[in-house]
Amino acid sequence: MPMEKTFNAAEAEPRINKKWQDQKAFAAGANKSREESFCVMIPPPNVTGALHVGHAFNNTLQDILTRWHRMRGFDTLWQPGQDHAGIATQLMVEKELAKTGQPSRAELGREAFLDKVWEWKGQYGGTIVEQLKRLGCSCDWDRNAFTMAGAAGDPRVGHENSPNFHDAVIKVFVEMYNKGLIYRGKRLVNWDPHFETAISDLEVENIEVAGHMWHFKYPLAGGATYTYIEKDEDGNVTLEEERDYISIATTRPETMLGDGAVAVHPDDERYAPIVGTLCEIPVGPKEHRRLIPIITDEYPDMTFGSGAVKITGAHDFNDYQVAKRGGIPMYRLMDTRGAMRADGADYDHDAKIAGDVANGKRTLSEAEADAINLVPEHLRGLDRFDARDKVVAEITAEGLAVMTMSDDPRLGPKKKLKKGEEAPEVVAVPLVEAKPIMQPFGDRSKVVIEPMHTDQWYVDAAKIVGPALDAVRNGDIKIMPESGEKVYYHWLENIEPWCISRQLWWGHQIPVWYVPGEEDWYAICAANEEEALKEAALRFPEGTDFRIVADAQEAAGVLQADIDLMDTKDEGTIRQFEGPMVIPMFRDADVLDTWFSSGLWPIGTLGWPEDSDEMKRFFPTSTLITGQDILFFWVARMIMMQLAVVDQVPFDTVYLHQLVRDEKGKKMSKTTGNVIDPLEIVDEYGADALRFTNTAMASIGGVLKLSKDRIAGYRNFGTKIWNATRFAEMNDAVGADKAPKSMPQNPQATLNKWIIGETAKVREATDKALADYRFNDAALGLYAFVWGKVCDWYVEFSKPLFGSDDVAVAQETRDTMAWVLDQCMIMLHPIMPFITEELWDNTAKRDKMLVHGDWPEYTTDLVDPQAEAEISWVISLIEGVRSARAQMNVPAGLFVPLLATGFGETEKAAWGRNEAIIKRMARVENLDLVDGFPKGCITVPVGEATFGMPLADIIDVDAEKARLEKSLGKLAKELGGLRGRLNNPKFAESAPAEVVEEAKANLAAREGDEAKLKEALARLAEIG
Repeated sequence: MPMEKTFNAAEAEPRINKKWQDQKAFAAGANKSREESFCVMIPPPNVTGALHVGHAFNNTLQDILTRWHRMRGFDTLWQPGQDHAGIATQLMVEKELAKTGQPSRAELGREAFLDKVWEWKGQYGGTIVEQLKRLGCSCDWDRNAFTMAGAAGDPRVGHENSPNFHDAVIKVFVEMYNKGLIYRGKRLVNWDPHFETAISDLEVENIEVAGHMWHFKYPLAGGATYTYIEKDEDGNVTLEEERDYISIATTRPETMLGDGAVAVHPDDERYAPIVGTLCEIPVGPKEHRRLIPIITDEYPDMTFGSGAVKITGAHDFNDYQVAKRGGIPMYRLMDTRGAMRADGADYDHDAKIAGDVANGKRTLSEAEADAINLVPEHLRGLDRFDARDKVVAEITAEGLAVMTMSDDPRLGPKKKLKKGEEAPEVVAVPLVEAKPIMQPFGDRSKVVIEPMHTDQWYVDAAKIVGPALDAVRNGDIKIMPESGEKVYYHWLENIEPWCISRQLWWGHQIPVWYVPGEEDWYAICAANEEEALKEAALRFPEGTDFRIVADAQEAAGVLQADIDLMDTKDEGTIRQFEGPMVIPMFRDADVLDTWFSSGLWPIGTLGWPEDSDEMKRFFPTSTLITGQDILFFWVARMIMMQLAVVDQVPFDTVYLHQLVRDEKGKKMSKTTGNVIDPLEIVDEYGADALRFTNTAMASIGGVLKLSKDRIAGYRNFGTKIWNATRFAEMNDAVGADKAPKSMPQNPQATLNKWIIGETAKVREATDKALADYRFNDAALGLYAFVWGKVCDWYVEFSKPLFGSDDVAVAQETRDTMAWVLDQCMIMLHPIMPFITEELWDNTAKRDKMLVHGDWPEYTTDLVDPQAEAEISWVISLIEGVRSARAQMNVPAGLFVPLLATGFGETEKAAWGRNEAIIKRMARVENLDLVDGFPKGCITVPVGEATFGMPLADIIDVDAEKARLEKSLGKLAKELGGLRGRLNNPKFAESAPAEVVEEAKANLAAREGDEAKLKEALARLAEIG
């Protein structure tokens, strides 16, 4: 059957995909013909995820490399999988429970809730896998991995292609714990009050919102005073007054209750007289008003505000560092829901302890400081923002707000009077600055994140960071672009302990159990409950009965009931131990951060800790392609973890790409309305068009701008290939029933010699571009070759040869065209797999699908210099004449005479062999050789020859000049405006980066238009 007139992507893509799947075309090792392996690990999308433009871009590049290596015979594996996405999945399931009227998570309890999660995962968790298949991703889908595979409740346990990822994660935790690389400690973390868990920096969105800066007085202890002096840059005194307070500014007044100190810079002379003294926090019951020290630290900025800052170590990341340096206690004010604490002792009791600490009479451990509740009774249990309002009101009412003079308490000091209006009375008002502030929000909960001092599990990253730094420094791992290496070094050289625990239910539960110890709960780290019980038995008398309980509270109840060892006022503390008895044991309730488990992705998916065939064949893996935003969170941690666990790097190359933006360079967002849905693109234009667009914009370090117009253009590219192949079919060059054609040996026709050489050149260029990760160069090089040289020039030039009386030449051209089109399909296949697979099936009887086609290895030795020179000369002549005609506005269908000078024997021979095609394609009536051009000609230089087109009698020269000059005048105004904007420093400083870049691009485009118009005017000047 002849080919269809058009390629129907909507019909063909699912059919082709099914054929690939049915034939296991993507299986590890498929099409293997060499021992070298190539392995790509997919950055596992969230199990809750749906395909977005970032996924489409990232996975297209991975697929290109995978298909390229598979066609070259490498032992290839693209390892797919999904991340269990702790918070996101828990949120989705809780929403589903609420929507369907089922019991809540709390009502279900942990085990029943996790059953619901596995049920949800089975029903909805494969969405993104099916979407990636629609994109044409050639992962080994039978090996689809999951970061919770093997955990309790996993229905796939025992599946031959499903490595037990859970057990691998737990094994690593236990080994690292036993080596002293994992510990439990108290540090400041991002706390999400909605989910009641710590979250990573990547899960925090910093958004600019309207905020306020309050200025308050902290009275000096005992009514002390000092002389406060301000000076200008020349040392002249500008303000001198006696003060009995130190002024601070804050955007979060509710945290003042937990202040541990006020800090000033050591070089700040204004406060030198009071450094080391105490000041009073201006909030709380007057009879128990707390005193805190005034200390020095490098952190305060002397030029910002008053230069003095309150230090609340338990609720601010900068303050936390100051508190650590200065030994300042950290008092936690809020509970897990972001409400002011309501637990613990009375305020007066704990405030007295804090006062003793400030006076140097007592020191507190971190745990003791955390147990103290410094929230006054009337504020306990309030939401943090409600507490803020009350704190501000109380301080203001007491007269401890810094005041400023205003002519209208409602409008502030800058109120403008209307004509005839009397000036209001000047009054003093509290100094409150309305100012935009960067507020951290949970990316899923959308609530304000609270820095919180909590107990968490940590990897002592400083102990394992060395090999990860060395791996990049010595070249074992290459990061592209190179700028990524600097970021990588900076982060690792300043690495902090890595918080790996989350207060969730969905995830790898921390493999630590607790039993009573001599003073506190004793931790036992073990791979499972059975191992934990064995170790616990070693610590207690023979015959001890261990009872597994839910948590510390239930364990305390068991102890209280069985033996009177529990101090009920201080739960969790054991005074002594005597046995035998019933001993409660409970497991740590926290789960591991998903970055910890995904940090083991390379080895966990290949069957480690088993000595698997996949580990031998594919580890270390080859290339990691991922977004630059997770260089810290995932890439660096994978490198650290693999080196710590198996003492090998996980991959040799890391390719980092930027965020995919819209065509103007703006970040896509639903609010802006510029989001592009890749599945809608696939529906409208086909997967190949989206893939080619992604590839064409993938320059190393470049800005990724996705445009629907470009996608439509590359769909047209597919149509161009299809039509060229139909032309070949109509000329009996290809057909579904024909044998594939090999490259013709010793071709005779100049045209065929030329196209064979051009094919060899693009093959070498494509391989080099892909080897260097210059995906855009590969795509654009193939585009120029296939569209321009094959579909345009070769197809047009071949028409006379197909009709030649020389049967051998006609057959040679058919064979050459069939071979060239095969090479186009092969080289385009990694980028445009669907249309090329369809064409492959429609153009010859094949032994195998194109996905397993043999990648060519011919070289530029095939280039015939004489054929290349001749056809290049012909093309330059046609293009030159066409361009000149277009510039001069010559009617498209009009054939014009052509004159020539400088015609040698080479030019005469080239003209003679290609006269018919030149005349037809350039719309040339005849050629006359002359010694010089008459007046009224425009010239077209081509090689050693110069061609003249006499146009004086064909076009209205004066009208054309007027048209061009008018266009230049209009363009000059546009250029002036663009240059004015870009030369304005305020525009460059204040305008968004994407707006500046758009203006620069517009300027460059308009300058190009200007150059063309000026060239056309210069040509008109030749006519006279």
